[in-house]
Amino acid sequence: QVQLVESGGGLVQAGVSLRLSCAASGRTFSNYAMGWFRQAPGKEREFVAAISRSGGSTYYADSVKGRFTISRDNAKNTVYLQMNSLKPEDTAVYYCAARWRYSSLWYGTRRDEYDYWGQGTQVTVSS
Repeated sequence: QVQLVESGGGLVQAGVSLRLSCAASGRTFSNYAMGWFRQAPGKEREFVAAISRSGGSTYYADSVKGRFTISRDNAKNTVYLQMNSLKPEDTAVYYCAARWRYSSLWYGTRRDEYDYWGQGTQVTVSS
């Protein structure tokens, strides 16, 4: 079992930056590929960004490419989502997710590719 706890959300104005963190516990963090997803009110949970267990591969949704950066610190068992130039349409609950993978370069972009989920952190961007 892997436990995931997100933090760093809040209410911000459009154009500013925010960094989300996801702290993992329970298993060897470096064995897990990680992803960030978000869910806005009335919408499906959607993929935001993913990173392989080694950190060597990353992937982003088109809607956040160039504005968001996913990274991880395996020594701290934490994955981050740096969000710059926030827009009102980024408003959502943000979730991190984990999946054990042997491959050091694998990452997932679908919800069903992940086994473990955090409880989420709310990000609200006002215009």
